[in-house]
Amino acid sequence: MSWRLECGLCERPVARGLATVCPDPDCSKPLLARYDLGALDGEALRRAWTGRQGGMWRFREIMPVEPSEDPVTLGEGGTPLLEIEIGGEFEGLTLMVKDEGLNPTGSFKDRGLCAAVTRAVHEGATDLVIPSAGNAGAALAAYAARAGVPSRLFIPEDTPEGVARRCEHYGADIVRVDGLIDECGRLSAEYGAETGAFNISTLKEPYRIEGKKTMMLEIVEALGWRAPDAIVYPTGGGTGLIGSAKTLAELRELGLVDGDTRLYAVQGTGCAPIVRAHAAGETYAEPWRNASTEAWGLRVPGALGDFLMLEAIRESGGGGVAVSDEAMKDGALELGAAGVGASIEGGATLAGARELRRAGELRDGETVVLFNTAHLLTY
Repeated sequence: MSWRLECGLCERPVARGLATVCPDPDCSKPLLARYDLGALDGEALRRAWTGRQGGMWRFREIMPVEPSEDPVTLGEGGTPLLEIEIGGEFEGLTLMVKDEGLNPTGSFKDRGLCAAVTRAVHEGATDLVIPSAGNAGAALAAYAARAGVPSRLFIPEDTPEGVARRCEHYGADIVRVDGLIDECGRLSAEYGAETGAFNISTLKEPYRIEGKKTMMLEIVEALGWRAPDAIVYPTGGGTGLIGSAKTLAELRELGLVDGDTRLYAVQGTGCAPIVRAHAAGETYAEPWRNASTEAWGLRVPGALGDFLMLEAIRESGGGGVAVSDEAMKDGALELGAAGVGASIEGGATLAGARELRRAGELRDGETVVLFNTAHLLTY
């Protein structure tokens, strides 16, 4: 089916094409894709999705692709939902990990960039640019190569050499930047304005959310079309957190799930703008000064979709928690002992869940899903 776009804040309708953000200069907030869900039969969709081969494009009826279009794909999605036994504070919970490290380039970024590149090339983009702390850059480089279009990546100067080499493997043009992801974002925008390259920065276009939302679709399906009680999500730009809330709302409207899932954002103690804003009851998050964490995916001082994240957390009855780098690394090792090749960001979710359990946020008998957003080898 087709879809429309509207601003996530002012709800202004926006033409599709090579869409970016709300065109109202007093707004300029992220756009969201909306589907005519009332015209769909939820039960028929569920049967169709279940009968198709794995991968995220089997949900295409609520994805940004026309029936006549083929996605730019490398076989992303269909990652396992693993039940793990950690013990200790987690006794009494059903603790599960959505292991996104098994995507084609090793992270959940493949889902978002696959959808964004698919839409961009179908709308006529011939050159792509992105700011990245690492995994998003590798994903864009791979999907741009698959689509046959050039890509340029702006990455922080201290990005690990192995990450940069992965991006170069796919033929991307890499520019190292003396600064964090926000400075990379500024330079990406300038490059796009100067050259006409389409900027696929987080929430500067509307479709990375649509790819990321398929993680929650797969979780609900794996649980027998039951929403988990809580998810614990490592939060930088927050696209997957926003996408999770969007998925649950769409599935409820389709009559495929009921009940709520509490959404919890985990950030580093050295960069926790969303956690701080949530605790203060703020609608927007002030940028974090002098951001510092070894979890590059969480080192996002200011996010364009801050208000969407905070709204999703509050409406779900969830919350936020900040954990130290050492706790993240310990968490990754604990997940490793359970057989999960967790990145430091994945480890952050276990560390965050431990704090939430101690605080009484995660309760006996609940199903709690942690997101391992990348494989340890991506570092």
